[in-house]
Amino acid sequence: QRVLYVDIDVHHGDGVEEAFFTTNRVMTVSFHKYGDFFPGTGHITDVGAGEGKHYAVNVPLSDGIDDDTFRDLFQCIIKRVMEVYQPEVVVLQCGADSLAGDRLGCFNLSVKGHADCLRFLRSFNIPMMVLGGGGYTIRNVARCWCYETAVAVGVEPDNKLPYNDYYEYFGPDYNLHIQPRIVENLNTTKDLENIKNMILDHLSKLEHVPNAQFHERPSDPEGPEEKEEDMDKRPAQRSRLWSGGAYDSDTEDPDNMKTEANDLSANSIMK
Repeated sequence: QRVLYVDIDVHHGDGVEEAFFTTNRVMTVSFHKYGDFFPGTGHITDVGAGEGKHYAVNVPLSDGIDDDTFRDLFQCIIKRVMEVYQPEVVVLQCGADSLAGDRLGCFNLSVKGHADCLRFLRSFNIPMMVLGGGGYTIRNVARCWCYETAVAVGVEPDNKLPYNDYYEYFGPDYNLHIQPRIVENLNTTKDLENIKNMILDHLSKLEHVPNAQFHERPSDPEGPEEKEEDMDKRPAQRSRLWSGGAYDSDTEDPDNMKTEANDLSANSIMK
């Protein structure tokens, strides 16, 4: 009855948010870079509409956010979401463009820091679907999703990569994990505190558990049953010979096509 969608891709999860913007059946939570950055949506005040008001949660961040800062904010918000929404299933989108060194991203997360989001959500023991997402430094995307697959099944892999056909792509250290870069974290303590307080205020306005049921799809009107198409039988093909004249695909007439085909055959015999 209640689905929680969490997105840690560096880009705002605009498509999923829009799909469920007016319903309380799905809560969307997106942690993303906000500002002069694609797609330019995901302001903290975008909280849903109608029955979905306050069921869209946007966490807009600035460049350079690191593991500790991201982890603290993520766990604080998600913990409160779990308390008030009580989802029955979680969908986590693990976009890897929020890793340090991504060609398009501007965050500074390590693979372990990124995976801490998955690890925290697993701790609630709720059925979860884990998805990939963006990521534009391919070798780091592979590292990230390899490690997060291991976290999802409760395994801790070695840092040293085993030899394989793609081994040289991961040089010169050939490690599973990457080091964050030395960059400035533009997310100040004051800004993060304001973001956290605003979101917790939004969440305080929710019903603890939405009690409306999904509407069942109306049954199809009764009528004569249509004969099922035999999928193993090749459908009959119409002649599509071209006479050399003008052709308008929007006004295709089977009788005209038949006449044109006969004319073309007659001309061929005369020649």
